[in-house]
Amino acid sequence: MTLLDGGMGQELIRRGGDNPSPLWATRVMIDHPGLVQAIHADYFSAGASLATTNTYAIHHDRLVNNAMDHRFAQLHEAALDEAAAACKAHGVGLIAGSTGPLGASYRSDLMPPPQKAAALYAEIAAILAPRVDVIIGETLATLSNVRAFLDGTAQAAPHTPRWISVTVEDRDGTLLRSGEPLTDLADFAQQADAVLVNCSSPEAIDQAMPILATFGKPFGGQGNGFQQITSDFLKANPTVDALTNRPEMTPERYADFAMGWVAQGATLIGGCCETVPDHIAAIAHRLRAAGYPIA
Repeated sequence: MTLLDGGMGQELIRRGGDNPSPLWATRVMIDHPGLVQAIHADYFSAGASLATTNTYAIHHDRLVNNAMDHRFAQLHEAALDEAAAACKAHGVGLIAGSTGPLGASYRSDLMPPPQKAAALYAEIAAILAPRVDVIIGETLATLSNVRAFLDGTAQAAPHTPRWISVTVEDRDGTLLRSGEPLTDLADFAQQADAVLVNCSSPEAIDQAMPILATFGKPFGGQGNGFQQITSDFLKANPTVDALTNRPEMTPERYADFAMGWVAQGATLIGGCCETVPDHIAAIAHRLRAAGYPIA
């Protein structure tokens, strides 16, 4: 089993004390150096196998709107530094280079044209690849977004493993957020080293797991703890205060879902938004109790 880490953005808000903004997770590396490393360290202590870099929201369109585009490469390097420092302190662990969706999370309509999108992913992959063990395309909401991620990373980082991680409809986990059938991901899965579903409700991931299992690749899930994705969050320049968490999604309850995915053959398990180190620790405990080694 590879035990992935959990949410980063909400943890940064809780620990940093800053009001959320479209760039909060990026800005924190300037305003609170070392905080990202501390969260990585807590996930390692909880049992996680890897640190996912705090690079999800570092995209040109978001930086331009905040007069920070000149720091594009520097911010990626800062996130890589914090992940590497946590790995070194822990003594063991992988680094997963994250790239979030272009345009906005869940908004497949805002993605740039395919050729431009692939070039943007290639630019990010060129920065990440020398310092990571795997590149993850996170919260991919449409097949065209998956294609752009695979094309871009193939150009810039052909020798670096790539995981595609899609987001599905909360009420129907057999569909991408775009409405496209998850089964249509099959051909793209053959170009990746693993396939996951992230930032979707655990119940929707339950529905997605049997489909991922047919692709012949390592697979898994990282659920979120939101009540639902609201219309306010789908507006321009959203912040997470437009969303509410699920108080019933305790570490033990989330671990119940995770072990259900394991029972269906998943070997890549972790959490997304509103999951914390305690959620990862609960999964680690359950995995070890069931006799699964964590690598």
